[in-house]
Amino acid sequence: MTYTEASMDALRHSGDELADATVATLFERGEVGTFNTLMRYVSTAGTPLPDGLPEVAREYLHATSAPPAWVDWGEMENARLFFVDNNVHISTALSFASMPACYVVPHVARLLAATHSLEYPSKRMAETGQFTVHLMQPGAFEAGSGFIPAAQKVRLLHASIRHHLRRENRWDVDGLGVPICQEDMIGGQMLFSLLVLDSLHRLNIHMSVDGAEAYLYAWRVVGAMLGVDQSQVPKDMESARQFLDLYMTRHMGPSREGAHLTRQLIDLYEEVVPGTFFDPIVSALIRHLVGDTCADWLDVPHTAWDTVVQAIPHLLGVLEAIEDRSPLGAWALDRLGHLTTVLELSSLTRGRVMHYAIPEQLKKDYGVSSTVPRTRRWTPPAPAAGPN
Repeated sequence: MTYTEASMDALRHSGDELADATVATLFERGEVGTFNTLMRYVSTAGTPLPDGLPEVAREYLHATSAPPAWVDWGEMENARLFFVDNNVHISTALSFASMPACYVVPHVARLLAATHSLEYPSKRMAETGQFTVHLMQPGAFEAGSGFIPAAQKVRLLHASIRHHLRRENRWDVDGLGVPICQEDMIGGQMLFSLLVLDSLHRLNIHMSVDGAEAYLYAWRVVGAMLGVDQSQVPKDMESARQFLDLYMTRHMGPSREGAHLTRQLIDLYEEVVPGTFFDPIVSALIRHLVGDTCADWLDVPHTAWDTVVQAIPHLLGVLEAIEDRSPLGAWALDRLGHLTTVLELSSLTRGRVMHYAIPEQLKKDYGVSSTVPRTRRWTPPAPAAGPN
């Protein structure tokens, strides 16, 4: 598939018909509170739906209770094994590349700021981490797993944001299109899949082509579960690269919200890192993974660790070599990666299960203005003139 400015513009005017209709009915009938209360304790697939659940919600949950019929389960298992082998690296990429990349898209940063208080960034990171861990567990789509209920709720969460912003006239639909539109949903899918693979490459992590393609495929399945139009989503690495490059050049730039979210992200992980000596590595990692231009837009500070971080890919290359040559070393590093990921998620969640509820209203303090301007188009700097 070839993506163009015109085709991307068309995607900005499409949302998620099923989820949008469900949320609109819940609000119209005053049933959002009932839904949130009853669904709080439905966190695993196969759990009987509670009595008293609004009928429109019951119909939605039934319609979205199974993965797409086209899923290749062998490929999903390959993706899970890829995650097991690289879980700590993937967590690093999600935290220090994917999330800052979201913040460098101004209208996305404004949406996140309107939905999640900037005072509690751990909620956003914990939700993302928990969602990914659910996806990569054995039997993620079977009874007893947490992925399908999480996907169903996240899809309604997105629909509720569209509902609030349009109802309250807090979004420039003519200039920006539908909030959390198809272009943004596919863009997010690319940031959590292709950009993660790019970041692993930047960290000098050895990846097989099959493993990388399986990971991209798994997030295509995620997109389908979250209401992404499968006729428009990239199906392979080449089209995924074309989409992500065009999406970012169309939209990325500096914003107040993006800088605030990034500062909160840095503060959060500086609290997670033991002591204070290693705190600057958080900013240095973000700068290393997203590049100086994006880091400057996000007000990521320069630190003495900027140079030190350059050595991390070499160290990881040594560890990867040990893993490749020693089955015992591979087992030990996989276990260490698993424990590190669990520790990070535990620190973010503080031991709680994250619930994806439909917000009955959006934040007012960092909400989206009704006069959100259309994002300034980014263009690469002109090459320096050569000698005459």
